[in-house]
Amino acid sequence: MNPDKIRNFCIIAHIDHGKSTIADRMMELTGTVSKREMKSQLLDSMELEREKGITIKLAPVQMHWKDYVLNLIDTPGHVDFSYEVSRSLQAVEAAVLVVDATQGIQAQTLANVYLALEQDLYIISVINKVDLPAADVEKVTAQIVNLLGCKPEEIILASGKTGQGVPEILDRIIERAPAPTQQCIDATTRALIFDSYFDDYRGVVLYVRVFEGAIPKNSEIRMMAAGTNGLALEVGALTPKMTPTASLEEGSIGYIVTNLKTTREAKVGDTVTLAKTPAATPLPGYKNVLPFVYAGFFPVSNDQYQDLKDAVEKLAMSDSALHFEPENSPILGFGLRIGFLGLLHMDIIRERLEREFNLDLVITNPSTNYEVTMADGEDLNIRSASDLPDISGVAEIREPWVKGEIILPQNMIGGVLNLINEKRGHQTNLSYIEDRAVIDFEAPMANLLTDFYDQLKSITSGYASFNYELSDYRAEDLVRLDFLVGGQRIDALSLMCHRSEADALGREITKKLKTVIPRQNFEVALQAAIGAKIIARETIGAYRKDVTVKIHTGDRDRKAKLLEKQKKGKARMKRFGKIDIPSEAFTVMLKRD
Repeated sequence: MNPDKIRNFCIIAHIDHGKSTIADRMMELTGTVSKREMKSQLLDSMELEREKGITIKLAPVQMHWKDYVLNLIDTPGHVDFSYEVSRSLQAVEAAVLVVDATQGIQAQTLANVYLALEQDLYIISVINKVDLPAADVEKVTAQIVNLLGCKPEEIILASGKTGQGVPEILDRIIERAPAPTQQCIDATTRALIFDSYFDDYRGVVLYVRVFEGAIPKNSEIRMMAAGTNGLALEVGALTPKMTPTASLEEGSIGYIVTNLKTTREAKVGDTVTLAKTPAATPLPGYKNVLPFVYAGFFPVSNDQYQDLKDAVEKLAMSDSALHFEPENSPILGFGLRIGFLGLLHMDIIRERLEREFNLDLVITNPSTNYEVTMADGEDLNIRSASDLPDISGVAEIREPWVKGEIILPQNMIGGVLNLINEKRGHQTNLSYIEDRAVIDFEAPMANLLTDFYDQLKSITSGYASFNYELSDYRAEDLVRLDFLVGGQRIDALSLMCHRSEADALGREITKKLKTVIPRQNFEVALQAAIGAKIIARETIGAYRKDVTVKIHTGDRDRKAKLLEKQKKGKARMKRFGKIDIPSEAFTVMLKRD
């Protein structure tokens, strides 16, 4: 195929702005998929994607339109997968920016536009859902013009549902989008991995964009960053089914079926070259993506621990960003501490473990990682408060901060700024896009992990959208807040927080625990402590049987004797009694009042 007849592009948008529906209409119009095989959200193959209405895993597809080969990548819209999106954008020359006519520009729209501009892509602006009664085309047009500086007549009006405007999008891609060009003139082969997954029957499958040279079938390939070798057992294009070819040529996008056993050997962003004639330098932009949200996953029954471990190992084969290690809790037993890219990533993995592997799980409150410098100069990286060494030997604790961006209606700015301040954050910039405000802020990651998004949606009646990226690690006055149930410290409930927030947080969580932990036959004390200092306390009253009911006289001495006997029995129970802590107690941070 002549590279001049190839166009590589992706669709970028905020969640639920209709990019997967537009991709459906493109495949229908180009005859890539027959009407019999067509279904909504065709590229969203996972059940969770269809149910939530979001794209979780990107999907490439090859289409033919007016003698041109069009390679489309349907990208995820959520901030947790921004690295995948950035690698996808590096694999193409053009981006179709889809904006909902009823909602306008949102936070992920801006984030993805910035990523596209960084890669110097040609951007085709599309306003989707123009057929809806609530569509405000003029307002959204003004927002796009303000953002990109394009002319209003260059914006294509479309409807993914009816197919309006889709032929114009395809024609614009052919006319204006640049053809693939070589990055350097050399006889070597270089291809970018923009996604990889594990197939139970075929091994690791790579989605690649070939920048230079060609990758023939059965050739030995090398992953330059990982330093691993493998065989290209099959190569071809996705239409969207796997269609084998003799080789993947320069400028094309396709798949490689390898003999690798895990995606850790071929991560997103790595460069593929031929083992016999390796390239001297890899393609730019590769980074090792590390998780910064951690949670403990424990089976309700310890008999299921091995099932949980096997299930997580299977998911980790397809998800190179998933990190896990064994964890043991005196209360919860054996489990795994798993690292995620964000809260959505965690939620998806939890749902997949429960649905696909029929596991009944207890999940502890999510936390982030901290950098600790000891007094002797040793540096540690801890993933939960229970890992913090003796505080007397700690010189400094650093926590991750994020740069955030919130887009919202102008009349709701005050409430959101108050929320940012409550979370120990501060506003860095305030700008406007037509009738919308854009708040740039910085805040500690730990304070955004639990209910920040819920509170933001509540304050703005659902009109605000939120995007963030990791900024840096900053030294703060952080303490370990422990919780004691009946005098026994529960490590799984411990958390790290700023000293100024410890008192309020301790009172709040002990109150929540009081509503969750059932009453016993003896009094139970719930306490929050920093070291040996108790800073908050709640008491769960005992069930009390009226032992005086059997006395039919009004003799005070007999009543006092029976009550004293009951008191001694309660004291003995308190010493030897076992407190049953339900699984809800470990997720109280995620619950709102």
